[in-house]
Amino acid sequence: MIKVFGHKSPDTDSTGSPIAWAWYLTEVKGTPAEAVLLGEPNTEAAFVLKHWDLPKPAIISDIAAGEPVVVVDTNNPAELVPSIHDANLLAIIDHHMLVGGLKTKTPIDITIRPLACTATIMADLMGADLARAPRGIKGAMLSCILSDTLEFRSPTTTAHDRAVAESLAADLGVSLADLATAMFEAKSDVSAFSDADLLRMDSKEYNVAGKELRVSVLETTAPKVVLDRKASLMAAMETVAAEDKADQVLLFVVDILREEATLLVPNDLVKQMAEASFGVTVTGDTVVLPGVMSRKKQIIPALKL
Repeated sequence: MIKVFGHKSPDTDSTGSPIAWAWYLTEVKGTPAEAVLLGEPNTEAAFVLKHWDLPKPAIISDIAAGEPVVVVDTNNPAELVPSIHDANLLAIIDHHMLVGGLKTKTPIDITIRPLACTATIMADLMGADLARAPRGIKGAMLSCILSDTLEFRSPTTTAHDRAVAESLAADLGVSLADLATAMFEAKSDVSAFSDADLLRMDSKEYNVAGKELRVSVLETTAPKVVLDRKASLMAAMETVAAEDKADQVLLFVVDILREEATLLVPNDLVKQMAEASFGVTVTGDTVVLPGVMSRKKQIIPALKL
């Protein structure tokens, strides 16, 4: 049985895309596969599972040596299980920059395309077979695209992402705006999460100028709810950084509706990085970055000291 999974701290794309691809491998290709997760799905992803009546995949912490796997929505070893190098890695389907570091014993099938969402790539790879997919699979793929594009507001959005989403919505008979609103409301409900949970909820590890960074993004339609917790969030950054062997946690609170990000500035290192990276002057413990919505396209490429 092939295990299909995305990155740790699974968002909607890393929850829905493994489900979609496992369906495709099993039902179309005749190769038994199952979707699994590398952590609890975030609130938006949990909503998507419930909305489309999809069971939550099993959560795993590692895999056995030689176990066949397909990795989606990442190609970064730091975001995968500890034994990923011992797996029989069959394929990678992704839309992020090539990080490097994954090793395989045999050649594999790799598809990395400059699109906003893994599910868009999967729709292309499935081709005409997508029409055979159950409603829940199509709905999950549509939700992935709406999530990763922030309902087409993100600068990562391409005309092709939009076209695939519109085609799926028409097929399903659903309103893009209504589905996106419900998803973003679910994503914005963070009341049940601790500060450490929030800092790790949508977080990825990067090395910038010799500094090990945990770069976290919280996309929300209610940024005040998060920013009202800024003091405790900044206090938690030191603990999270120490536990995760990072030099610093960066938290960008993305306001989906205003199309801007607020960066929390707990110390001089973050102040220096914010000013060098985004050309701003930091005068307090936060700084607003107009137009910044994408970690992949606008944050990570800009980060420097």
